[in-house]
Amino acid sequence: MAKIVFMGTPAFAVPSLKALMQAHEVIGVITQPDRPAGRKRRLRESPIKSLARAAGIPIMQPRRIREAAAIEALRTWDADVFVVAAYGQILPQALLDLPPAGTVNVHASLLPRWRGAAPIQAAIRAGDSASGATIMLVDAGLDTGPLLAKRELPLANNETGGSLHDKLSRLGADLLAETLPRYLSGLIEPQAQDDSLATYAPQIKKEEGRINWDCSAQSIERLARAFTPWPGAFTTWREAQLRILAGRKGEGSAEPGRVIVIDGAAAVGTGDGLFFPTRLQMAGKRPLHIADFVNGYREFAGARLGD
Repeated sequence: MAKIVFMGTPAFAVPSLKALMQAHEVIGVITQPDRPAGRKRRLRESPIKSLARAAGIPIMQPRRIREAAAIEALRTWDADVFVVAAYGQILPQALLDLPPAGTVNVHASLLPRWRGAAPIQAAIRAGDSASGATIMLVDAGLDTGPLLAKRELPLANNETGGSLHDKLSRLGADLLAETLPRYLSGLIEPQAQDDSLATYAPQIKKEEGRINWDCSAQSIERLARAFTPWPGAFTTWREAQLRILAGRKGEGSAEPGRVIVIDGAAAVGTGDGLFFPTRLQMAGKRPLHIADFVNGYREFAGARLGD
């Protein structure tokens, strides 16, 4: 039975750690330090820390994994292999050199497409017909290491960042459970990635959720789905933030950002087509379906969004 150190932080990594705990000896967990959260900014532990603590697994939370003290502590754990899933820090070469079997990573895309921190949102924004999970070996590059296994997942027409996150979290864990024993037994030959096919999905900034109404209705609809639940798609109206929680593209035209009413439904002009919001939320207010929103804000018809 392989001795494994697992590195992960958010909810995405939980199924992968659970899968390892069922079939291997997880001798330690590395996760990000507790972070302030909520209105009172109280320290909150990561989902991975909560799981490891409940299971009695030793936990380390280095501020920076590349610090010499963290690397030396990992050396003393004497693991056969490291497994990483959404840890949140770049691993230095000195750490990657520690385990005899290397470092295995669960990545939420079909590499080499969508290397980087936000592959789930990138796939939806780009209109990809499929995403998937990849099991790979980590090297010094950004998701450039050799591939061990991939599994494709078709994307639903209404796929959101949240729904795809949950699907790929489970898919990645299942693929890890199948792949790791075969890799450790020497039954898988790692395959180099084709760098010429690489695309990149950098970390998302909250401001990227701001809607540019000069873009097409299709791109706005994809943005709203990709950024659900975080960071959310938004515009401005009456000098306040208006969140676009859901919507669909449609035929027709109007001035970009101008709200019009068609057969009782509100639509917003874009650079190409109309965008029909179906759920909206004013800053500090509760979410409303479009009919309730229009009834509650009579001046919404004819408004100009984004000014």
